[in-house]
Amino acid sequence: MSTICLFGVGRMGEPMCGNLVRAGHEVRAFDVRPERREAALSCGAQSPGSALGAATGADVLLTVLPGPAEVAEAVGDGVLEALAPGAVWIDMSSNTPTAAIPCRERAAAHGHGFLEAPIGGSPEDAAAGRLRLFVGGEAALLDRHRAVLSAVADRLTHVGGPGTGYTAKLLVNLLWFGQAAATAEALLLGDRAGIDLGVLTEVLAESPASSAFIRKDLPALLAGDYLPSFGLDHIRDQLATVTSLAAQLGTPHAIADTVRLLHEEALDHYGPADGELLAVALLEAKAGTLLRHHPPRPAV
Repeated sequence: MSTICLFGVGRMGEPMCGNLVRAGHEVRAFDVRPERREAALSCGAQSPGSALGAATGADVLLTVLPGPAEVAEAVGDGVLEALAPGAVWIDMSSNTPTAAIPCRERAAAHGHGFLEAPIGGSPEDAAAGRLRLFVGGEAALLDRHRAVLSAVADRLTHVGGPGTGYTAKLLVNLLWFGQAAATAEALLLGDRAGIDLGVLTEVLAESPASSAFIRKDLPALLAGDYLPSFGLDHIRDQLATVTSLAAQLGTPHAIADTVRLLHEEALDHYGPADGELLAVALLEAKAGTLLRHHPPRPAV
């Protein structure tokens, strides 16, 4: 069993903390918000009053934070010095390949390993231990810490070397947000043309145009749920990272640019609110129509 320092006891970090404790690991959780530290105690973890206290002597550092800025702020050299010799830092945040380079270099300078393992899944998936992790880094390092990661995820994919895990997660997000927007446009058009949304949803789900978004997430939208589990500002940042990477590597990115610009417009309209489908809300507002299941019309 490992001694784990966990930074970030939010929507994803709290259920992961509980699963790590139940798996038998010693977990010391820290969050800058006092109420989140109380949540960690409720999970059975220790919750020292400082990041340094949580890190001292730990052989695994897990960061489950919103983005690159939070990761850089949370893990200073003092934290890395406090870890046990030869520890590993596993970053499970929504980070970027470029922003993580200095993290990896600082970990190596202190004699620690570094793995990236960004998360795929919802808070409900985290509670059930059925997350998917996109792991980038040394395969041998992953093998040594597979037991820790398996306590929170049932699917571990070793994508490749440094940077590939973050990139894979960013590409998954690009396609998901793009599919959500394209599906919303199709539904708005179909609804305006007189097709019942329930019928149209069934047609799409059983057609070559089907996607995981249509099969799994569309019912939430049709019930009025914009999935408030991630901030619109962070979504915009992720999409900007994708288009920047494409420009850097010389690949076409016209569709990615369109998805990014839509989310930038949504951010301007709604501000940094939580809602993975707020770009769809913007499309609804432009159309003057809400995508909702309507009750059956009474028989005449």
